[in-house]
Amino acid sequence: MSDFFTIGNPPIEIYLRKNSQAKRYSLRISNKDNKVSLTLPRWSNLREAREFAQSQEGWMRKHLAQQLKPIIVHYGQHILLDGKKILIQHGSDKAVSVINGELFVSGSEDELSGKLRAFYKTLARERLMTSSDYFAKLLGCKIKSITLRDTTTRWGSCTTNGSLMYSWRLMMAPREVQNYVAAHEVCHLIEMNHSPNYWKLVESVVPTYKADRSWLKLNGNLLHQYKL
Repeated sequence: MSDFFTIGNPPIEIYLRKNSQAKRYSLRISNKDNKVSLTLPRWSNLREAREFAQSQEGWMRKHLAQQLKPIIVHYGQHILLDGKKILIQHGSDKAVSVINGELFVSGSEDELSGKLRAFYKTLARERLMTSSDYFAKLLGCKIKSITLRDTTTRWGSCTTNGSLMYSWRLMMAPREVQNYVAAHEVCHLIEMNHSPNYWKLVESVVPTYKADRSWLKLNGNLLHQYKL
C-alpha cells in the first residue's frame, strides 16, 4: 500500500497511517501544515480507504477552507501567552522577559522566531514538569520522563512505561488548560484508555476539565497559527 493517494479536483493528498489498535478509519487535518492523514485499522485495504476518504471529501474541503493562515512573527506584533495576546517588543537583555504585559526579546528579526520558540520550550519544561509531578504524587504514580515536541494532532501523550510527551505550544493556552493537559496525561498512567473510569479520575483532580477541554477544541488551531 502506498503512503498516500489523492482524491477530487483540485486534488487533496491523503497520507496513510497504519495503526494496529485502530478499530475504524479516521481522518485528521493538521493545524500546522493542513496535511490530511487517514488512520487505517489493521484489516483495511486501499480500495476501502479510498472510498472512505471520498465519502468525507466535503468535510475535508470545508475544514481546509477554514484553516487559519500562518502568522510570521515580527517585532510590534502580538502573540499568545497563557491564553492572552501579548505584544512582542525589542529588548536589550539576552533572556526573553515579560514586563508589564509585554514580551521583550533581543536580537534581529531573523532570530526572533527561534528565540521565541526557545522561550516557550523552557517555560513548558518548567511548568509541565511541575504540574506533572504534582498530579503524579497526588495519584500515587511515577513518571519516567517528559519530552517536548511541536506536535500537530495531539497536545500530549503517555506510554505504558511512564514516558510523557507535551506540545510546548500549550504555553500559549491559559494556565488552567496547561494544568488540565498535564493531569490528562498523568491519569493515563493509571487508566490507559478513555473509559468512564478514566474521566472520573480526571475530574477528581481537575473538576473544570470539561471547560478546559472545550477551550482546546475551540481554540487549539490558534496555537498552531504562529510560525515558530
